[in-house]
Amino acid sequence: MQQLDMEKCDSRTRAYKNGKTFDQCRDIAKSLSSELEEKIAKEGQVAWDEILQTAQHDELVYKLTLKYLRQDGYDIGDWKNPRVKPIV
Repeated sequence: MQQLDMEKCDSRTRAYKNGKTFDQCRDIAKSLSSELEEKIAKEGQVAWDEILQTAQHDELVYKLTLKYLRQDGYDIGDWKNPRVKPIV
């Protein structure tokens, strides 16, 4: 019985939106953050709304994408300035 409980709580096997696992969502977010870094380099910034659209309104992918952009040295803004831009 305890084995079943462990599997139930295992984030690697839990399905998120559209049946994707957490690892799949993480891989998608890493890919999106790389694409968005190129766009930020060209345009100077990207709005949160655009990131949400790029993530196809998948909240987990959206949040992970913001996390990876922050880890890569970008200012991800806040609720007053909902945009991502390079830290100057």
